[in-house]
Amino acid sequence: LGMKIVFYCQHVLGVGHFFRSLEICRALAGHEVILVTGGPRFEVQLPGHVRELRLPELGMDPEFKQFLAAPGDDIETVKRVRQARLLALFEAERPELFVVELYPFGRKAFRFEIDPVLKAIADGGRACGVVCSVRDILVEKRMPAEHEARVVAVLNRHFDAVLVHADPKLVALEETFDRLGDIRPPVVYTGFVTPAPAPDGRPRIRSRLRLAETEKLIVASAGGGSVGLPVLEAAVQAFLRLGPGGAARLVVFTGPFMPEADVARLTAWAGPRVDIQRFTPDFLDYLAAADLSVSMAGYNTSMNLLAARVPALVWPFAQNREQRLRSERLAGMGALRVLADRDLEPPRLAVLMGRALAQTARPAADIDLCGAANTARWIAGGRNLQTSIRRS
Repeated sequence: LGMKIVFYCQHVLGVGHFFRSLEICRALAGHEVILVTGGPRFEVQLPGHVRELRLPELGMDPEFKQFLAAPGDDIETVKRVRQARLLALFEAERPELFVVELYPFGRKAFRFEIDPVLKAIADGGRACGVVCSVRDILVEKRMPAEHEARVVAVLNRHFDAVLVHADPKLVALEETFDRLGDIRPPVVYTGFVTPAPAPDGRPRIRSRLRLAETEKLIVASAGGGSVGLPVLEAAVQAFLRLGPGGAARLVVFTGPFMPEADVARLTAWAGPRVDIQRFTPDFLDYLAAADLSVSMAGYNTSMNLLAARVPALVWPFAQNREQRLRSERLAGMGALRVLADRDLEPPRLAVLMGRALAQTARPAADIDLCGAANTARWIAGGRNLQTSIRRS
């Protein structure tokens, strides 16, 4: 019999954390999964075994310094309601496993609602395992020693395991977390989490776009879209400079959170061979159909590029080290090329895009991309989950 699992994921700026968590939830077929979300809203199809509890919306500003609530909502009221609803969920559902995405490595601002649940699990003596789900690279903190001491203390008191969604061949958690050796629960590398393109993805999308096999397709994307305008604007302007021997079509995915004014700005640049869309559930298939991707360099996008084996130019988000570190490692393996800020000048980017389109080989990297399936397999490793975790 499957377990009842509560999976908590709070996205605050982009959509990467949400879609990585959703992919893991998708792999947990056979279990009853309650996905707890509370970030900026967008609609997505959930698998049949997953139901969503949406907490009142809280996001954060691009500097990650202050909360942002939905228009008209009082932040302190929203926090009280969220905390009460999350606790009530555990009282009503009594799950056997609580999976917490990122916390305590990040999302410290949300401990007002996570810590009471952890305390209730510890005080109640319930057989509920607690697992941290965390990506490969952690962002730098202002006071790293104090931060890492707090993380270790919370993990050692409340958590049964840390599942790191990475392959240490590319990057290991200790490269961005110095006190890994002080963590007492087992730390398990699952491989990277990404869906795969459908087997018929390439011909289906190219047929949808009415592209001949010899015609070139470029896909440009910016994750959630909150900070992606520069790379998309550069890609559109560079595409328009490609000559008749260049690409036949550019499809741009702005992301659900790009401001309307920015989408309008992109649309004003677009010509008849440029298609501007917000979002598609077929993103992996578009990448498989493409001859080149131009994008940001977040975790999900990077792993999607590897899964689709599409030649790629990526522009890392400059706010922290995460995207640059990962993308430079991947560039060192020949999986993609990293764009500098000056490469976004349209004439320069057009040259780089033209060179990439001229290459016919599709890149491949020897990296484990089965993180969702491996996570589900690990979680299902024993009937008495808490006992099996503690023995790991």
